[in-house]
Amino acid sequence: MAKKTKETYTHSNSGVSGQYKSWFLDYASYVILERAVPALEDGLKPVQRRILHAMKEMDDGRFNKVANIIGQSMQYHPHGDASIGDALVNLGQKDLLIETQGNWGDVRTGDDAAAPRYIEARLSKFALEVAFNPKTTEWQLSYDGRKNEPVTLPVKFPLLLAQGADGIAVGLATKILPHNFCELIDASIKYLKGKKFEILPDFQTGGTMDASGYQDGKRGGKIRVRAIIEEQDKKTLIIRSVPYGVTTTQLMESIVKANDQGKIKIKKVTDHTAADVEIIIDLAPGISPDITIDALYAFTDCEISISPNACVIVENKPQFLGVSELLRIATDNSKELLRRELEINLAELLDKWHYTSLEKIFFEEKIYKELEKKHETWEKVLQAIEKAFVPFVKQLKRDVTREDVLKLTEKPVRRIYKLDIDELINQIKALEKEIKDVKHHLNNLVEYAIAYYEHLLKKYGAGRERKTEIKQFDVIQAKDVAIANTRLYANYADGFIGTSLKKDEFVTECSDLDDIICFTRSGLMKVVKVADKVFIGKDLLHVAVFRKNDDRTTYNMIYSDGKTGVSYAKRFNVTGITRDKDYDLSKGSDKSKVHYLSVNPNGEAEVVRIVLSPNCSARNKELEYYFEELEIKGRNSIGNQVTKYPIRQIKFKEAGRSTLAGKKMWFDDVYGRLNTEEKGTYLGMFEPEDKIIAIYSDGTYEITGQEMTQRFDAEKILLIERYNPDAVISAVYLDMEKLQYNIKRFRIETSTLNTPFLFIKEGKDNRLEAVSTDPAPVLKVTSGRGQQIRSAKFKVDKLVEVMGWKAVGSKLTDYAKSVEMEWEIKTPPDVQGALFND
Repeated sequence: MAKKTKETYTHSNSGVSGQYKSWFLDYASYVILERAVPALEDGLKPVQRRILHAMKEMDDGRFNKVANIIGQSMQYHPHGDASIGDALVNLGQKDLLIETQGNWGDVRTGDDAAAPRYIEARLSKFALEVAFNPKTTEWQLSYDGRKNEPVTLPVKFPLLLAQGADGIAVGLATKILPHNFCELIDASIKYLKGKKFEILPDFQTGGTMDASGYQDGKRGGKIRVRAIIEEQDKKTLIIRSVPYGVTTTQLMESIVKANDQGKIKIKKVTDHTAADVEIIIDLAPGISPDITIDALYAFTDCEISISPNACVIVENKPQFLGVSELLRIATDNSKELLRRELEINLAELLDKWHYTSLEKIFFEEKIYKELEKKHETWEKVLQAIEKAFVPFVKQLKRDVTREDVLKLTEKPVRRIYKLDIDELINQIKALEKEIKDVKHHLNNLVEYAIAYYEHLLKKYGAGRERKTEIKQFDVIQAKDVAIANTRLYANYADGFIGTSLKKDEFVTECSDLDDIICFTRSGLMKVVKVADKVFIGKDLLHVAVFRKNDDRTTYNMIYSDGKTGVSYAKRFNVTGITRDKDYDLSKGSDKSKVHYLSVNPNGEAEVVRIVLSPNCSARNKELEYYFEELEIKGRNSIGNQVTKYPIRQIKFKEAGRSTLAGKKMWFDDVYGRLNTEEKGTYLGMFEPEDKIIAIYSDGTYEITGQEMTQRFDAEKILLIERYNPDAVISAVYLDMEKLQYNIKRFRIETSTLNTPFLFIKEGKDNRLEAVSTDPAPVLKVTSGRGQQIRSAKFKVDKLVEVMGWKAVGSKLTDYAKSVEMEWEIKTPPDVQGALFND
């Protein structure tokens, strides 16, 4: 009995285990195929396809309550009304296949749609044209076997790429980003023409996007999406869009969180979103708006990364494909559907032509009179009619069937007029023309498909232009834009630093992302992260925030070697380090000692007075040392010998000049940033006190410092260079009120930094056309088109006197759309006077 029980238990356990494996596989397959992942053929998930099919059944041109659409869809979708309603709202918010009426929510703010009983929808004209054709649709029974539903819809458009798709299945996920309607059509046309194409995402929420890492939408790719942030003034920022997938509420919460964590400093953030996104950020006093914009991108949802993962169902199996391959397949599928439609249309036209020709012969040759003759049976009548058609078979494209004859006999026979025959002849000619056109399209299917896509673009492309701007993003280093949100303290004697040592000496304000560089009297250097409390080494000399790759900050040091007693002087930079590693800056001997250390942000070389021990045998007990005579070397260098005698103390005597050359700077016109990495336009060699002037197309100029964190509007900037207060600026601007170009020469008379000043006449659509700081520039003005081109050159310094920066200027020429201006910086020797013609 016990043995039997054991056997029974073992068998039962094995059955459950086997059933679990089978059920799990069935469940996983079901979720992948029937819930989460779209089909390759039409780009739709089953619930979306069933909703569209139900709406087509209900379609009468009028709006239907969403509650009714959900009920109709439940005949095909074996799930609850909530899932159908959510999918329907999602389709409606994409504004492509469904026209909506009522409150359908807002993807930008995250507001939900109203209840289904309050909102309405109908299929769009675009959906009716591209997504439905019962003649080319493959059908299957619904889940309960009562109705037919489409296996896939015959969509003649890359719908999957236009709408995008998100889905999480069992062990599988898909994320296909939406693309621009017009660009998809253009790409399909290029593919059909055998040309190369590239497609990139486009989002309803707008914003900007860096798609340099998109990798055709395959796994492993990544795009970065940013909100558009504008600087209203030095105290206020305005966010004009939200990144894809982020709502205004989420964005504001991330900004408040970053402020609470001390990563940014703001007074308040307010949502004024209505028809357009408008989130206003009031900055705290003394906070740079440029740094805050970078910090918003670095620490909040103003910038997000999206990783695409294009997975679709192909022949009942999930496959990972790139978006280019998806577009090629969708275009080929559309072309095949167009071919099938043409073939069906051709068959219908041929049938219609055949019957119309039969009808013409039937009446023209008076075959209908066989119906008036007295035949023994109805069968004899039909046979007589069939026999009467025999002489005319060669005029037809196929044999006359009994069905054709029956159809003719059902036609009411009345008195036949010649006009009736003529009408049939005209119908046949029209049918023959249609048949010829359809055959031509079949023989030139690619051209027909191209024309089809061009028709879609012309009919539905208006208002579907790209919303997301494509541009390259600069890499924002979080350390560079983090606000100082904590205070650093140090116990110099015991060798501790940290943010919790509030009873010890205050060092500096810093951010919790900063690195801290420390030097000890024994000649050790160490870089550590900001923390509550860290031990560096006893007898600290210097503690400061460390800036990586800083090749201008120079450390001047004099130390004595513990083994020989000889003192050495060295100058060095610290650019790259390994965090938490001890670096010995002396010769490495025990009891080595640093007598003097100075930190010089621009390589300054001071003069020091060295006082030797009074007990030493040196004749001169005091000497001066000039650091400018010492070359800057690596931190591991031993240095130059200063004295072999013991040093009592070293005193600072005199500040020195910088021994470094000026800093070379470039302007990156892609990102609108200053840099020292030779990216963009070379601006020149800058000394620490030099300033920069930027002049914009809106007629403003701005004088700024050399901070690398500031940003310039690269699209509007016309001139950027080292500021020379004595330079004369020559400028030509358009005065739209008087429809003329004015010219002026002036010097900068303002001194306020980081403030734009308008130096052209204020007015709507007024803009700066040309600007130069050359002392004697020549302006070439060209106007006209084709054979009517005229050009003139102006020696500007002879034409216009220097005037005040607020002056309107003098008239140069009348406004015309064909006018073009360019500078010839070097004045030609043959230019005599202010104006001459080519």
